[in-house]
Amino acid sequence: MKEKKTFFVSGIDTNIGKSYATGYIARQYMKKGYKTITQKFIQTGNVGFSEDIQLHRKIMETGPLPEDYILLTSPVILPYPASPHLAAKLQNTTIHCENITKATKMLEQKYDIVLVEGAGGLMVPITEEFLTIDYIQQNNYPVILVTSGRLGSINHTLLCLEALKIRNIKIESLVYNTYPQTDACIEKETIQYLKNYIKCHLEDTAFEIIPEINIDSATQE
Repeated sequence: MKEKKTFFVSGIDTNIGKSYATGYIARQYMKKGYKTITQKFIQTGNVGFSEDIQLHRKIMETGPLPEDYILLTSPVILPYPASPHLAAKLQNTTIHCENITKATKMLEQKYDIVLVEGAGGLMVPITEEFLTIDYIQQNNYPVILVTSGRLGSINHTLLCLEALKIRNIKIESLVYNTYPQTDACIEKETIQYLKNYIKCHLEDTAFEIIPEINIDSATQE
C-alpha cells in the first residue's frame, strides 16, 4: 500500500512558477503510480473557476477531474487579483481556513498524493492576522519551495528557507523552475549555489530542477 502524503507548494515570491511546478510534480507522481491530485487553497483573480487548477490539469494531461467541478480543489475563489486578505476584504467576505482544510482532508481520503498550491509566497496574509506560513505550520504540511534563476532569487530563497527552519516546518524539496528562461549566467550560478547550500545546510531536503515542457503538445520528460 502506497504511503499517503500531502505537500504544500509555496514559492519564494509571486509569479515564480508555482502552478507550473505543481502540475509537473503531480504528473511525475502519477507516472510513478501514485493517485495524485492538486488543490489551489485560495485562488484570487478568478470568478467561478481556478485558472491555476486548469493549468495543473493541462500539465498533468488529465482534463478536469470530478473534484474540480464541485470546487474541492479550489475551495476559495475571489475575483480581485490581490493577496487573499485584500481580495476577501474587497469582496466583503472572510476566508475560513477550516473549510480549506476540510476540503483537503476529503481529497486525502481518495488520493495518495495531494499537492496544495499556495497563493503567492510564505508570508502572504490570508487574513489580517494569519499568514500562509501560519496555515502551513498549523496543518504540519511539508513544504515544496519553488525558486528560479531570476535576479534576487538567491536572497529570497535563503530567507524563505530560514523562515521555514525557524518554524520547524519540514522542507521536502527545493524546486528550481527553469521556465521561463532567465539570464544563462545567473541561472547556472544560482543552481550551483543553491545545490551547495542544500547539501551543506539541509541534508534531508531534495533539490530538483524542473525542465521547460511543451504544455500544448506531446508529453516531454
